[in-house]
Amino acid sequence: MRRGLVDRRIRLLLAVLVVAFAATLGRAVWLQAVRAEPLARLAKSQHYETVAIPGRRGAIYDRSGVQLALGEQATTVYANPREIVDPRAAARAIEQTLGRSAASVLPRLRDRSRAFVYVARQADPTRASALARREIAGLGFYAEERRLYPQRSTAAHALGFAGTDNRGIAGIEWSLDRLLAGRPGSQTFVKEPGGRSIEVVSTTPEREGRDVYLTLDHNLQANAEAVLRETVTKWRARAASAIVLDPRTGAILALAVAPGFDANRFGARPPDRTRNRAVTDNYEPGSTFKLITVVAALSERIVSPATAFVLPYSMQVADRVIRESHPRATERMTVAEIVAKSSNIGTITLAQKLGKERVSKWIERFGFGRRTGIDFPGESPGLVLPPQRWSGSTIGNVPIGQGIAVTPVQMAAAYAAVANDGVWVQPHLVERVGGGARTRPKKRRIVSSAVARTVVAMLQGVVDRDGGTGTAAAVAGYHVAGKTGTAAKPERGGYSDTRYVASFVGLEPATDPRLVILDAGDEPRTATPVGEVAAPAFQQIARFGLQYLEIPPDAPVRRGQ
Repeated sequence: MRRGLVDRRIRLLLAVLVVAFAATLGRAVWLQAVRAEPLARLAKSQHYETVAIPGRRGAIYDRSGVQLALGEQATTVYANPREIVDPRAAARAIEQTLGRSAASVLPRLRDRSRAFVYVARQADPTRASALARREIAGLGFYAEERRLYPQRSTAAHALGFAGTDNRGIAGIEWSLDRLLAGRPGSQTFVKEPGGRSIEVVSTTPEREGRDVYLTLDHNLQANAEAVLRETVTKWRARAASAIVLDPRTGAILALAVAPGFDANRFGARPPDRTRNRAVTDNYEPGSTFKLITVVAALSERIVSPATAFVLPYSMQVADRVIRESHPRATERMTVAEIVAKSSNIGTITLAQKLGKERVSKWIERFGFGRRTGIDFPGESPGLVLPPQRWSGSTIGNVPIGQGIAVTPVQMAAAYAAVANDGVWVQPHLVERVGGGARTRPKKRRIVSSAVARTVVAMLQGVVDRDGGTGTAAAVAGYHVAGKTGTAAKPERGGYSDTRYVASFVGLEPATDPRLVILDAGDEPRTATPVGEVAAPAFQQIARFGLQYLEIPPDAPVRRGQ
């Protein structure tokens, strides 16, 4: 072979090697300089994984330290279908350990269009550990907390509930979610090619949520709920609600609604079933509202308890004829008797003496028409017409609790002001958060001490006096002061003849009120309005509360009681 041909081949080979080296060098420069950062991120994502570590959600306690809501450890199982080698075998393992149907899980494990699917949210940690020990590639696990309500239905309407993501959805859980919810931390670890973590490289600690202490007492709450369940069942009522309130502090000791629900299974109930009617719902109060007119008349000094009026059975007010609830002859009644016998005509007579401006002023003074400010979401302000919108017959409707809408918590707070020597105290459910200071509710004087004590004495006549409308509310050994209320529900063209709300608000012991109790039955169907529904329910709640709190009797027990 000629030497020149050999030299050319050597030079050609050298040129090819130079081009190849240049291409390799260029590629290396491209990868290390231009593509270095995105490739590093890709490599890191293949070998490192960061998972969130949830912060513990704060617990909720009653006033004695009983847990009403707490966190329970759970494990969430997820999968990357692209890494699942044998979806059918993985589905069988999941069924054997977690109890989830293999048929329901298999389609998700086969869906290679997705890199993340849930296998089981908040699973039992023991079962999840059994599955993790099988070391199935493509399955992942992380710790999670689920909300548990150990008292089940007790106080469920007040507590509300937290969802699958452990965030508050309703009630106290929702309104205090910012305080209850912890801040999640994170943990980054190195994975081997099979997906198993082999080393933790960094950790950001989580922050626990703050515990909340309520004013509720779980024993008083459970008893009130039991009484309401019995009331709803016995009288086939649509619903019932009750409030037990300390008039001196504004602390709500029980906030009950029936029918109830298990807070651990909140998703199984319609929203209407989980609503706290005692705070959110308006109703026409009927005769319990007569308290406002009587307080106004005494405070304005236009009458005294002994002032008497001759009262017919009915009277014309503008375009309306208003009657007493039960037929009677024309009768002479004192103001004290008007209260005891719950006279519509007597109350309207007092209202006419006051005039619409003063009646309206006292309605506003007691806080009707605006929210109490209770620390619970969804409170309604009620519905109150300003005096400039009153018609001629309004002076005959509003003083007896028609044509005005209130909430149970508004009405309980109004009676509590009278029980507390005329000082209104803002009702509240939250006693304190964590180790912080106790709640300091707003207070304001709305009635003089003298008038308040006079009205309490007059309210005793509703229960103690012959002919009083609330005799079924009497509690042996105690003086009870209170007021019955029966309000027909409004409907198109007037008021219903069959649908009504029966309520009773009482103070006890009347000589030194420690409790204010309101209960209301919505649309009872097989009872006379108050005597068989609201007053007996009050009596059962009151008797238990007095004994449980060891409040001394203030009245001698009559023979035969």
